[in-house]
Amino acid sequence: MIEVQKLTKYYGLFCALKEVSFSIQKGERVGLLGPNGAGKSTMMRILTGFMPASYGTTKIGHYEIHEYPLEAKRLIGYLPERVPLYDEMTVKSFLKFVAQVKGVPRSELKSSVDEVVHTCGLEQVFYRIIGVLSKGYRQRLGLAQALIGSPPVVILDEPTVGLDPQQVVEIRELIKNLGGKHTVLLSTHILSEVSLLCSRALILNKGEIVAEITIDPSRPSAEIEQAFLKAISKEGLD
Repeated sequence: MIEVQKLTKYYGLFCALKEVSFSIQKGERVGLLGPNGAGKSTMMRILTGFMPASYGTTKIGHYEIHEYPLEAKRLIGYLPERVPLYDEMTVKSFLKFVAQVKGVPRSELKSSVDEVVHTCGLEQVFYRIIGVLSKGYRQRLGLAQALIGSPPVVILDEPTVGLDPQQVVEIRELIKNLGGKHTVLLSTHILSEVSLLCSRALILNKGEIVAEITIDPSRPSAEIEQAFLKAISKEGLD
C-alpha cells in the first residue's frame, strides 16, 4: 500500500532525508522510529502530499503522491502531530464537515460519522463545542477525522504526544484495533509504543533508514531497545 523509493529532501543545503526506501504491505502496522530531528515529520509530510520531495518517488496504492495527488490523498487518513481542529464547531458538525470534504456520499454520511464516533469513543462529547474538549478527546477527534470514510492507509504522527498516562493507554488501544482493516504507519520516538502497536519498525536517523526490526509480541521490550540503540549508535548519534 505504501512504496517509497530513494526519497530525498533538501532544505537549502541541508539534507533532511537521504535516498530513503521502504515498503508497507496492506494491513500492516509499521512504526517509524527515530530521535528528535531524525526526519520523521518531514517524511510524514511528503507521504501525505503536504510537501514535495527533492527527488524520489512515493506511491500510495497505485498512485504516485505528487503525480496524482487527489487520487493518492483519497486513500489516506492523516493525523498530524498538531491536530487541526475548528474550536468553534461541535464534534458533530466538524465530523460531518470532514466527511463532506472527503466526498463521502450523502446517503452514507450519517453512518460514516456514527462509525468513527463509536470507534473513537466520542459519544459523550458528540454535541460539545470542540474548544472545550480535553486534550485526550481532541486527540480522539483527530483520529476520528483521519478514519472517516474508512481510508485504506492511516498515517499517524506522534499520536500520543502531550497526553497523560490514561489518555495514552486509551489512544494506543484505539490504534491497536486499526490493523487489518487499515494499513498503518505510526511515527514516534517512544520505543514502547512501537513494541505494543506494530509488527515492524523502521529506524530513521539523520535522514536515513539505518535498520529494520521485526517485532515479536513475546520478545522483551528491552531487546527492541537494544536493537534501536545499536542502530542509532552506528550512525554516531549526537
